[in-house]
Amino acid sequence: MATGRAEQELLAPPADVWAFLAEPHHLADWWPGLAAVEPDRRGVSAGARWRVRASEPGWFRKDDAGDTLVVIAADPEQRFSFEIVGRKLRAELLLEPARDRHTAATLTVRQPWPASPKRLAREAVSRLHDLCQTAAGL
Repeated sequence: MATGRAEQELLAPPADVWAFLAEPHHLADWWPGLAAVEPDRRGVSAGARWRVRASEPGWFRKDDAGDTLVVIAADPEQRFSFEIVGRKLRAELLLEPARDRHTAATLTVRQPWPASPKRLAREAVSRLHDLCQTAAGL
């Protein structure tokens, strides 16, 4: 398994970041390659199983190919961890309070070679930053 890590300061307090993360449909807004999320009734809680759909076909995926996402951990304002089963991808987002009511976010991604988990982690945390920055300015 290859591992990638990215860190960034989000321009919102942990409670606001968590409120955004706690809405399962937002995952497709910040996670690269996802077009849609269909959460189960448990929402963002450990053990929840969501159906996710890729935004682009891959080498071995059809346009409408779906996958299963399992929420591993969901500790409010602290940690969101999940696995996308078919891709054998694991992600863990850690949140910590930072200066000026901001949030320090650290995203670790593990997936099989030859994928680029470092690039995926950087892009995901950058998108999350942009979305939190947009909300902070309102």
